[in-house]
Amino acid sequence: VQLQASGGGLVQAGGSLRLSCAASGHIFNLKNMGWYRQAPGKQRDLVATLSSDDTTNYADSVKGRFAIPRDNADNTIYLQMNSLKPEDTGVYICCAVVQAYIVSDYNNYWGQGTQVTVSS
Repeated sequence: VQLQASGGGLVQAGGSLRLSCAASGHIFNLKNMGWYRQAPGKQRDLVATLSSDDTTNYADSVKGRFAIPRDNADNTIYLQMNSLKPEDTGVYICCAVVQAYIVSDYNNYWGQGTQVTVSS
């Protein structure tokens, strides 16, 4: 299973960005997908998650500004980021909980990350 993230970049405070993450490979069941953020010198923090029953979970710092829509046909999720702030800067890393085969356990998979920089 591979996760390919894209869409990062440099944006001014108050602007918007849309990240995407596509899961590929052998996927029997895709349970959850989500985004984490890692700022320089800090731990990796949860930003938003989306479960297979469409339940969402957002970090308090992004509620009301970020959304996590998905495209089921392509096993792709997005992170729509609005009203960006300098403290949103970091590497955004996609993750997924996947059952690769019917006989497999669920495992966590991580993408390579995409840099988001918000200037003040």
